Amino acid sequence: MAIILKSPEQIEGIRKSSILAAQTLKYLEQFVKPGVKTIEIDKKAEEFIRDHGAIPATKGYKGYKHSTCISPNDVVCHGVPNEYELAWGDILNIDVTTILNGFYGDTCKMYTIGDISDYAQKLIDTTRECLHLGMQQCFPGNHLGNIGFHIARHAQSRGYSVVYEFCGHGVGVKFHEDPEVAHSANQNSGPILKPGMTFTIEPMINAGKARCKVDRKDGWTARTIDGKLSAQFEHTILITQTGFEALTDVYHDF
Repeated sequence: MAIILKSPEQIEGIRKSSILAAQTLKYLEQFVKPGVKTIEIDKKAEEFIRDHGAIPATKGYKGYKHSTCISPNDVVCHGVPNEYELAWGDILNIDVTTILNGFYGDTCKMYTIGDISDYAQKLIDTTRECLHLGMQQCFPGNHLGNIGFHIARHAQSRGYSVVYEFCGHGVGVKFHEDPEVAHSANQNSGPILKPGMTFTIEPMINAGKARCKVDRKDGWTARTIDGKLSAQFEHTILITQTGFEALTDVYHDF
């Protein structure tokens, strides 16, 4: 495992890209409403990112054709923007990664369309709590695995399952770097956190079973195997000398 400890100059570049990624999610809020197609939201995201001098990291990545991943309802992650029209009561995840001056910022959040069920709201709230509990484990000298340990313990205590087929990852000078950040892990396992590390925490929490299935039609969209809801939040994290900075937490709204 070759974990890259970022220089001050690299950290500043990653921070600027992370801010833009967060700004993109904020900008997209106005378009997340009934009747809007997910492909239309993706186009708005690409326009915004490019207008700010950056490029979307996902477009062209391993053949992926879009600028975001948009995952409604039972889609766990990597949802391909398409002709699906948002409907009242839907929940939706939008995942954005920007490349600004060669540096990457990666974040995602949940959106709600109209009034949603208590069942859906509790899942979203728990997933947000899982992200924050994981972030609290981000300080020098701690084991990376404690992030996943605390996430899984909280999710399972609420009756939910934690997706283990996808994970967080190092990010900053590359789209995907070491280390992998599991959202379910043994306590005090994994490498020691050090200042200069940058990675994502992005728990995917399912209302039903943990496993996923990838749509054969597009080869990307991962859904819950039982059709039950899934939720996800993500921040890009920097380990500092005394703790952490959530580089994508610009608005403190999730």
